[in-house]
Amino acid sequence: MRLPRSALLLLLALAPCASALRAQTAVPAPLVQLPPPPAAASGASGSIDVDAATRAYLDLLPADKKAKSDAYFEGGYWLQLWGFLYGSAIYLLLLQSGASAKMRDRAVAMVRWSPFQSMAYAAQFIVAMTVLSLPLDIYQGYFREHQYGMSNLTLGGWFGEEGKGLAIGLVLGSIAVAVLYAIVRQLQRSWWVWGAIAAIAFSAFIGLIAPVAIVPMFNSPKRLADQRVVQPILSLARANGIDAQEVWEIDASKQTKRVSANVSGVAGTMRITLNDNLLNRSSLPEIEAVMGHEMGHYVLNHVYKGLAEFGIIIVLGFALVNAFFERLRARYESRWKVVGIGDVAGLPLIILLFSAYLFVMTPVLNTIVRTQEYEADVFGLNASRQPDGFAQAALMLSEYRKMEPGPWEEIIFYDHPSGRTRIHTSMRWKAENPSTWSVPAATAAATPPPASPPVK
Repeated sequence: MRLPRSALLLLLALAPCASALRAQTAVPAPLVQLPPPPAAASGASGSIDVDAATRAYLDLLPADKKAKSDAYFEGGYWLQLWGFLYGSAIYLLLLQSGASAKMRDRAVAMVRWSPFQSMAYAAQFIVAMTVLSLPLDIYQGYFREHQYGMSNLTLGGWFGEEGKGLAIGLVLGSIAVAVLYAIVRQLQRSWWVWGAIAAIAFSAFIGLIAPVAIVPMFNSPKRLADQRVVQPILSLARANGIDAQEVWEIDASKQTKRVSANVSGVAGTMRITLNDNLLNRSSLPEIEAVMGHEMGHYVLNHVYKGLAEFGIIIVLGFALVNAFFERLRARYESRWKVVGIGDVAGLPLIILLFSAYLFVMTPVLNTIVRTQEYEADVFGLNASRQPDGFAQAALMLSEYRKMEPGPWEEIIFYDHPSGRTRIHTSMRWKAENPSTWSVPAATAAATPPPASPPVK
């Protein structure tokens, strides 16, 4: 994934997924039933060994499916590297060939006002990046997703989705570039501070408009009418201080087989949203567990904390760009024809430096997100009281996530807790809450405890 189009897609991934259309009127299908927990996780013995219960759940995953998900996820490690190198090569190509300077000259010839010149350059740059990135994007986004059975899109459908993303990128990306260079030209010494602030504000703006202006371009949101699902979710929301009157569904199945949900938004755009894969493939306890997790993000203000934390990362990144840009520009000025930090033809160099910084910071970025995800996991367990539903949901995510990474592997590459960590967290919570066991709590409490502590 490469800037600037990938930055937009990242923002869309973090943004809420809902909009106001009409209510669903179809007859609801029978709900999926939650499978019984493995014996080690049932509490029937009067206690739960957390490690044994975790192992029992992990052993439910067939070996062939585990090998397939491991291969898919581990392949993603290499794609991060190749994506960074491929994108870097494109940025250098635009600079070394003089193409970036030619796009600037063309933009200057088209319009006189400098902000419009920046927008004209950005439009050319975004199109060039999209075209040059296409080989890797087609492999990663279409062929590889079909190879592992994750995509429902035809090739034509995939190109249609990419076309929509390009159109959105042209509008929002051009505006963002114009704002950035207006700041750079006016505040050349402190641009990196104010530019970072503008980037954070732009991210918040995307979060505000995405539910009502962007997501409906890709999916068709509608109010969920199945009260067997709606009422438990709304009750869970009210119990946790979320003022919601409705639940929304999006037709993500037209694009992917992945399950997803969120509770997010800014100001009046807050929505509770589930995708149809989650509704069609999951039991009510699994849905409640997932929604408890998503409500945790909202109640714990992870959107705002994330903006603050990533804001620090962005400020440091812009400072490094400011420190190295001029050294490289001056060294290669005769070839690149970039005359200063305020020259929009230097945008590929800015993105190259910032991309290299983010690539090195991958473990830090992943840890920030993973920590918030773990906090939401614990919140969701306390809110939904569905530890087995959460464990089963973690198993479902094994379709595209490696369940049992090594410790350093999880720290470096995982932006969510691993499946093993999530199941262990749910079983630890269950061990401390006998009322959720498969036998009455009174029966479990009457069973004499073993000589050594059962919870590990």
